[in-house]
Order: sequence, then C-alpha cells, then structure tokens
Amino acid sequence: MIKTILFDVDGVLLSEEHYFDASALTVWEMLISCNYLGLAPEKFKTNYNEEEIKELREQVFEKDSILKFMKSRGLNANWDMIYLSFCHQLIHLLSQVKDYEFEKINKWCQAPINRETLLEVGRVLSNYRIQMDFSLFVEEFARSEATKQELFNYLNELAKEKLGIDTSIFKKGELWSVCEHVSQEWYVGDNHVFASTGRPSVQTGKTGFLANETTLAPRREIDELFQFLNAEGFTIGIGTGRPELETIQPFQHLEWLRNFDENRIITADDVLKAEEQLPERMSLSKPHPFTYIMGLLGKETSLKQCLNTRLPLENAESVLVVGDSLADLLAARKLGCQFAAVLTGLSGKDARSDFEKHAADYILDSVLDIKGIL
Repeated sequence: MIKTILFDVDGVLLSEEHYFDASALTVWEMLISCNYLGLAPEKFKTNYNEEEIKELREQVFEKDSILKFMKSRGLNANWDMIYLSFCHQLIHLLSQVKDYEFEKINKWCQAPINRETLLEVGRVLSNYRIQMDFSLFVEEFARSEATKQELFNYLNELAKEKLGIDTSIFKKGELWSVCEHVSQEWYVGDNHVFASTGRPSVQTGKTGFLANETTLAPRREIDELFQFLNAEGFTIGIGTGRPELETIQPFQHLEWLRNFDENRIITADDVLKAEEQLPERMSLSKPHPFTYIMGLLGKETSLKQCLNTRLPLENAESVLVVGDSLADLLAARKLGCQFAAVLTGLSGKDARSDFEKHAADYILDSVLDIKGIL
C-alpha cells in the first residue's frame, strides 16, 4: 500500500522547455562569445527573442535529437547535458587544428580546463578556418554503450580517437563549473545569479527565465492534488535536479510550497553539497537513488546514513516515485519502489514505448492521474 509519494519536478509538475532553451543558449555562448572561445562574437547577444532562441536550440541540439539521446542513456541533469554537448564540440574543433597545434592541445588536455584556458584556446582557433558541427554528437556517441556518468568517460575516449591524446580531464571539474555558471546566468538572470551560484555574472544583461515557469497541468488542479494527498494521510516530497532557488521560488509563486515539509524538498544543491563531502566526488545525481533516499528520510539526515541505507528499501512497496525520465525510473528500481511515469516530459507520449520496455509500474498522461492509482 502506497504511503509516500516523491515527485520529480521538470517534466512532471513544471515544463522543462525553458531549461532546454537556457541549455542551448549556454552552449552557444561558450562557443561564440568573446568571454569564452569567441568563435563568432559578433553573433552573440543577451536578448534573443523567442524565434531566435527556437532556431538556436534546433541548431545546437539538432532539433532536440541530442537531448533525447542523452535522456535515453539515463542522463537527466541539464548541467551534465550542457557539459557533454560543449566538450564534444570542443574536441571536434580541436581535431581540426591538431596537425598544426598538437603541443598546445596536449598541454590543454593535461590540466583542468577553466575559463582562462578557453580564452587561450579561442585565440589559437581564431587563426584557422574551423567549423562547428552539432550533427556529429549522436553519430559518435551512438558508437558507445556508455550510459549515465560513463558518458563523461567516453569524452576522454573521443579525445584519444580524434586528437591522439591520452587524457582524463573530461570529468566533473572546473570546466563543468564554468558551464553550470553560464547556464545559471541564462536561467535565473542578473538579479538572482549571485544567490544561485555565489559568484557574480561574467556576462550581464540576461533577464532569465525564472519568472516564466509553465505548469504541466492547471496550477490550481495540481495544488488540489497536493491538498488531497495530505488530507488522505500520504507523505509527499520532491526529488529534483533543479537548484533550490529554482524550486522554492516557483513553488512559492504558484502557492504549492504550503503543501510540503521543506525538509522533504531535495534539490541539486543538496546533491552537490553531498558530493563535495565525498573524497572522490562521485556523482550522486539521478539515476543514483540518493535524491529520493534523502527525500524519503529528510534533508537533515546525514550523508553517511543516506549512503548506508540498505537497498532495496524495506517496505519499498509503500513508496511511489513519480517522474518523466529513464533516470527517475532507474533510481526507483534501485530503491525497489514503484514508479509512475508521466508523459509530459521532453519526448511526450513518444516516451510510452521506452517506459513499457523498462516495465514502469504505471504510465500516466498527467501527474493529475496519480489519484486514479492510489
């Protein structure tokens, strides 16, 4: 009998579309802006209109085929998707000048890459006629069986194949943090970026998407669902890849926050804080079950206790995870609990076959359909 329900946010309660827009703008900025590689600084601006953003996203993510591929391989965090996309393009760009600049490329690939490194790379690339090619991503990654965080390691294999260099730098590190910060500039805007990242904007002039959240069902009906669950005695919580600011602020604005014990709202900030306590900074983001374990036990629970929680959970049948991605499903499977897939994520109703293939316990058209399975 279900007693606890843990909800993902993006693709379940709130639309992911602006996150993917911000992700595309991030990759684009890091490639063309003079703050980073500077391949075409004259094309960069901070106030693209909706049609321009749509065109850029179609270009950077090949009409979302790249995003869907990464989702199909169990990758769920936008920051990770941005990092993979940018690093792949960086390797492709460097491959075009390797015969002329091998020593410099080898030097860059032996130490963590930061923003200063990107500026140096950009200055060298400016001496050559090079081209971006986003169409290569799916083609080259499809040759690998890598899933989830293994995709980062595959970047190192591509560097060996395309650059002739042995390296291990393409993992979560300084460059990942650069990508994260640019993404936050686009998503939260100038007014919130310091609160979100603890750092000022590198590029000011961005208004952000934070004030334009889109719900995936009428706001009041989702609020009524939460009220119903509380009234019926269910424990409800959140396990999301969003940072805290981007979770709490919209929930306050939508008047949903009153329905939750904030101790059970687990965000990317909680995951990153936990990762920083680990000696090798292993990934705890989904599909690792950490987010949902902490949502179940409460964020005041120690990292050690969360990681030492015996899996599958005792009384796992009493826990229901509600998500829109393979990463959510895999996390639920590790917990041993039930999983309800909702078809309001990136792939929409096309995701049904994947969820059927992975034997999701329930497949729902909307989060509002949860009532029907309790």
